[in-house]
This record gives sequence, structure tokens and C-alpha cells, in this order.
Amino acid sequence: MSEPILELRGINKSFGPVHVLHDVDFTVRAGEVTALVGDNGAGKSTLVKCIAGIYPTDSGEVLFNGEQTHIHGPKEASNLGIEVVYQDLALCDNLDIVQNMFLGRERGRAGLLDESDMEQAARKTLTSLSVRTVKSVRTPVASLSGGQRQTVAIAKAVLWDSKVVLLDEPTAALGVAQTRQVLDLVRRLAEQGLGVVLISHNMNDVFEVADRIATLYLGRMAAELPTKDVTHSQVVELITAGRSGDLGIARPENAVV
Repeated sequence: MSEPILELRGINKSFGPVHVLHDVDFTVRAGEVTALVGDNGAGKSTLVKCIAGIYPTDSGEVLFNGEQTHIHGPKEASNLGIEVVYQDLALCDNLDIVQNMFLGRERGRAGLLDESDMEQAARKTLTSLSVRTVKSVRTPVASLSGGQRQTVAIAKAVLWDSKVVLLDEPTAALGVAQTRQVLDLVRRLAEQGLGVVLISHNMNDVFEVADRIATLYLGRMAAELPTKDVTHSQVVELITAGRSGDLGIARPENAVV
């Protein structure tokens, strides 16, 4: 088992009187895909936004490469090597692939954009990920398929020497062939040594590519286990009830069964 890149310990987050995350522990390891699953409202999006620096945590510890750190904003998260690919992809249809990948981080000299350098870096990143579905890095994003757009968004995230990449529902609304391409890319990210977090409701995708499955239930981490040690039905029970047999959140002694 590889060393953790990112560790969250006892994370709490509230919005006014609503306590969304309760003492959440979560670990991301190099070279592994960790699936983060849970029902709507379980706290997945809030946890991701805390990792990304969008939401400040109320309490708890964050360790990166074994050292305690504080993430006060998205720029600090990015500087650590944490990138998020949100479900809406945040791509601009009126720009080409290179322009999207370097949007807000353009390279240049003496006030002029270095188009050649950016184009070469974009092509190198796509090649390193074995992406063959994109013929030219100067293709307008508006003309790309859903799978190709997802590929560009992921390549954009790993362009910046990332260590941890969080993917929010990367196969949502994709066809069978496009889903296959994206899942293959997810595994290649892990094989290159990145820590990958896959947020998904699709259990077939989760069991195909994830090394570990972390299940949130009503803002609490119900269980975080190797994929090989749980079944599909157990994960569904953890998602819907927080427990499955002897797995999951301990039930209070006075709880009504």
C-alpha cells in the first residue's frame, strides 16, 4: 500500500445551524483510485470543496505528503498539486484545446503569448495520457464530443504537475464508448502515480476502476475499504443506511432497529 498523499482527519463543516460534515476522515494514496460515494445530500460536494479550498473547514486536520497544511483558497490547493474536474467541466466553447488548458495560466515572454510552447505542452500532456481521440490541440472545444471534452478537462487538470485529481461524475451523460475512454484514462492517471478521487453514483464504474471505496452517509464517513473487500450490495447498503452487516457507522445502543 502506497503512502498517503492527502489525509483529512476529523473534518467538520457547518453552514449556519446545519452540520454537514461530521468528523470526516479521508485518505488519498499515490497510484490509487479512491471512489467517493454517497447519496444526494451525503456531503460529497462539500467535502470536495473543502479539499479544493472553496469552503474553509470549521475544524480538523489536513496533511499533504505527511505534513500538516492549511488550504485557505483554491490557489493554495492548486499550489499543493490538488486539481478538481467539476461535472460542468468549466471549458469555454469559443476557445480551442490549448487555449482552454492554459486559460488563466498562459505562458509568454515580454508581454507576448508563447503559442508554440503552450501547444507543445498541451500535446505532450495528451500524449502522456495516451489520448488518441483528439486529432489536433487546435480543435475548438465546441466541436468535441462529450468524451473528448471530459478528456480535455482531465488533461487540463494534470498539466500543472498535479499530485491529486478529483473527478466529479466524469462519466455522467456519456455513451458506452465514451465512458470506456474516460475510465481507461482514470486508470492511467493512477498508473502514473497520481492520487485519483472518483466521485460517482455509477457502481459499475466504481467497481471497475477504484482501488478503494469511501462511503459518506449523512455527512459521516460510513466506511473506507479496499474494493476487493466489499460487494456491490454492501456498498449500496452503506450508501442508503450507513451500515452493512459489521461494516459502517456504529449504531448507538439505544437506536431503534
